[in-house]
Amino acid sequence: MKKYIKLIVAAVIAAIFIGTFVFLWQKSQPKEVVYNEFTPTVDSIQKTTIITGKIEPRNEVNIKPQISGIISELLKEPGDHVNVGDVIAKVKVIPDMSQLSSAEMRVRLADINLKQAEVDYKRMENLHEQKLVSDDEYDKSKINLQQAKHERTAAQDALEVVRDGVSKSNAKASSTLIRSTISGVILDIPVKVGNSVILSNTFNDGTTIATVANMNELIFRGNIDETEVGQLVISMPMKITIGALQDLKFDANLEYISPKAIESNGANQFEIKAAVKLAEGGKIRSGYSANAEIVLAHADKVLSVPESAIEFSGDSTFVYVIKGEGKEKQYERRYVETGLSDGVNIEIKKGITVKDKVRGPEIITDEDTKE
Repeated sequence: MKKYIKLIVAAVIAAIFIGTFVFLWQKSQPKEVVYNEFTPTVDSIQKTTIITGKIEPRNEVNIKPQISGIISELLKEPGDHVNVGDVIAKVKVIPDMSQLSSAEMRVRLADINLKQAEVDYKRMENLHEQKLVSDDEYDKSKINLQQAKHERTAAQDALEVVRDGVSKSNAKASSTLIRSTISGVILDIPVKVGNSVILSNTFNDGTTIATVANMNELIFRGNIDETEVGQLVISMPMKITIGALQDLKFDANLEYISPKAIESNGANQFEIKAAVKLAEGGKIRSGYSANAEIVLAHADKVLSVPESAIEFSGDSTFVYVIKGEGKEKQYERRYVETGLSDGVNIEIKKGITVKDKVRGPEIITDEDTKE
C-alpha cells in the first residue's frame, strides 16, 4: 500500500514539473504581433480650435453722479429695465461751506443792487414825466432795473444749487436725480441708501451709482494663442457654447483681433471679440463663461487615414502598406505626402490610393496588459 502511495506522489510531482516546464516554454515563445488595418477613405477634414472666454454686453455704461452728496433714495433694483432719462436714485447734497458762504454773499449783494436800481428807476420815472430828463436816460435806468432783477434771480438759483443741489427754475434737470443715460437692464447697483458719493472730475473717477447695459447686443470676449492667431480672419463664423445653460449654442462672427499680445501663464495670447447672434426670446446674463469653436482650416473630399497609421521621421512621413494575406502578409514602408490634420485623421496628398490598405498601431489585448 505504501508503495502505491509513493508512486502516486511521484507521479503528481512529475506532472507538476512537466506542466510548469511546458507553461514556461510556451510563455517564452514569441507571440504573433497583430496590427490594426485601415483602408484610406475620401472625407472632409477640419482643423478647429476652442477658445475660452465669456459673454458680455457690447454697450455697458457706469452711471455716475454730477454732484457729491449722500444717497437718499434708490428707485430701481438690479435686473430692472430702464429707458434713457429714468431716475435710478436721488442724492442729498452736502454743501461746501465756502461755496455756500459765497453764494449767500452774492444774494445779499444782488438784493442791495436791486433796491438801489428800483430807487433810481422811480426817481427817473418822476423826472421823465416832468420832462426834466431825456428818454435815453430814462431807458438806461429801466435797463439797469431789469439787469438787477435778473442778477437777483441768478444769485438765488446759484444759492439753491449749492445748498440743495437743485433750483426752482431747473428742477427737471436736477443733478440730485441720477438718471440712466442709456436704455437697457440694470446689471448692478453697488451703493446703498446712506452711502456717500462723489462726482467724476480730473482727480477721481467718481462713484458708480449703477451699471446699465443693452442685453440685446452681446459679444464674446476671449484670448487665442499666438500660434493660431495668424489663421484668423475678420468675419469668420464661430459656434458659441454656454455650458451653464445645458450647452446652449449660438452663432457668432469674429469682428476684432487685438493687434497686441498679452502674456498669460507664460504664453502670449491675443484678445478677440465676436458678435453673438441671439435667438428670438433668448435671455442671456452678462458674464456667462463660454467656449467658442472656430474652424481654422478645412479640406473637402480628400483622401485620409487615421493619424495613428503615420510614421513621422524628421520632416518626412511614411505608412506601411499591407501586401499579401495570412502568413504571407508583408508590410511595405512607403513615403506619403500629408496635408491637413484634425488630430484624428490626416489628409494624404500623395503616396497611396483608396485601393491600398495600411497598417495601424499594434493591437493590445487584455493578456498583454496583464503582463
